[in-house]
This record gives sequence, structure tokens and C-alpha cells, in this order.
Amino acid sequence: MSAPFPARPRIAIIGSGAVGCYYGGRLAQHGHDVHFLLRSDHDVVKAGGLHVKSCDGDFHLPQVNCHRSTAEIGPCDLVIVAMKTTANEALPGLIPPLLGTGPETMILTLQNGLGSDDFLAECFGSGRVLGGLCFVCINRLGPGRIEHFAQGHVSLGEHSGPPQPRTLALAEMMRAAGISCGVEENLLTARWKKLVWNVPFNGLSIAAGSVDTAKILATPALEQRVRELMREIIETAGRLGHEIPLSLIDSMIERTRTMAGYKPSSLVDFLAGREVELDTIWGEPLHRAKVAGLEMPKLQALHEELRTKLGQ
Repeated sequence: MSAPFPARPRIAIIGSGAVGCYYGGRLAQHGHDVHFLLRSDHDVVKAGGLHVKSCDGDFHLPQVNCHRSTAEIGPCDLVIVAMKTTANEALPGLIPPLLGTGPETMILTLQNGLGSDDFLAECFGSGRVLGGLCFVCINRLGPGRIEHFAQGHVSLGEHSGPPQPRTLALAEMMRAAGISCGVEENLLTARWKKLVWNVPFNGLSIAAGSVDTAKILATPALEQRVRELMREIIETAGRLGHEIPLSLIDSMIERTRTMAGYKPSSLVDFLAGREVELDTIWGEPLHRAKVAGLEMPKLQALHEELRTKLGQ
């Protein structure tokens, strides 16, 4: 049984990029005690605050709790991990100063792909760890400047099992801060469900020549690949015990049409010369399927294309 969720939690944001700044900013906008770990952006945000241009309403936080280290932040009730999974090796050193003396501090990872929940559970105990899946179109424009284009829903789940009272309380806190939020019965099933979108759109945006979602869906051959990849992921997830309806394919594609020319986060990283989350989004699903004796030829082909594009 988890510890009770505090009425006014002290919150740390680890990974103050687009996702961390947007969701942390929304919580701070609604009066929560939010502390951001910032490195290169520290001085700019400290001086000018956080600017968010959002389809749900623009806002500016003139004063932000900025910190250069987690030791400077100190113990918190909730740690939100929003950094790229490519930097996960830093987490065992970053998180301990944020933990209290007991087991109460929660660690919520808002990261993509598979494996981060397990990694954090191995490091800090499964009972502390929650996973969050962000269905949002968002980009970092520059230091302290975020643009939120569409959507924004967060789905929460417990690593250790079904939802607990704290899961429901955290979801309610987010909703009160203007964040659409729901609770998942099975976190791993929810992770596979998000892969249904992330694998094809993040992957093809790079493999097809740095194209946005609108270009992908305007190209019949690429839309066909999207549908084939989605079906393969859903069928594999089902064989691994995670039932996802095939109707999700049409609904996800139709929602994506409303995003206009959105550049998925992996494409943004690729164009900026940053490391792409190849292992957690494409490699880990392939690995888990292989361990179970399953083949995913369409995902395998895309993974190989991405490895070539990324020079790996």
C-alpha cells in the first residue's frame, strides 16, 4: 500500500524540456510548489520566467523555482521525470537527493517507450514508481519558451499493480490544474497502446526523409506503412497479454490529421543533432517480442532504416 498523497506536494521536475516545462508550468500556474532542474536554460528562465504558448491558453510565469542541482532542490513528495530516455543513466545520481527519509516520495516518469518504469523500479523500488503517458503535441522553442499545439491528455498507472488512492489523487490534482488526466488499470498495456502511435509516426518522420505528420498522411504509401505498423504492434501486444482494439488504428490516424504539420519529438531531436530514443521506442518492443518467440518484421524493417539514418 502506498503512502497517502499529500494535499500540497512539493514537486521536482527532472528534465525541463518541452514536456517537463509544460506540465510543470501548468501545476505552478495553479499554485503548486514546483521546482525545476535547469542547466543550460537556468539563467534565462531565472531572469525571464517561463513562457508557454498553448492551444488551451497562453501563460507566463514570471518567477520560477530554478535549480542547478537536485541537491539544491532537496526532498520532495513527487518527482516528475521528463527527460529523454537516452539520459536515463544519470537518474541514479540525480534522484536520491529528492527522496525523503521514508518511502513516501513518488517518482512519476513521463517518458516514451518501454523500460523506464522497470529501470526506476530497480533503482528505487517498485512501490515508488508511477508511469505517465503524455498524448500531446508540444515543442521547445528556446530557453524558457514552449509551444503546445494540440491535445495534452496524461494517463497514469502504477508500476506495482492496479491504481491506488494516490494514483487517483494525483490525477485529480492534475485535472484541477487544467491538465486532462485519466488512470490506467495496467500501465504496461497503456505503454503498448502509446507505441501504436509513437512507433510509426516518430519512426517514419525520420526514415521517410524528415517529414511531418501531415506529409506522412498525405502520402498513400506512408499511410499504408503507418497502418501496417500499428496493426503489428496491436497484434503483438495482444499475444503478450495486452489487449488493444484494432479500432484504435482509425481513431489515432483521424486524430493525427487534426495536428496539421506536427513534427514528432524524435524528428525534432534528429534535426537538432540530439540522440534519438531508438532503444526504448523501437528496440525494446522488438526485444520483448523476440524473448516471447514472436516476430515483428515491419517494426524490424523500420528499426533497421532508423539505425542507418542515425549511423548506428
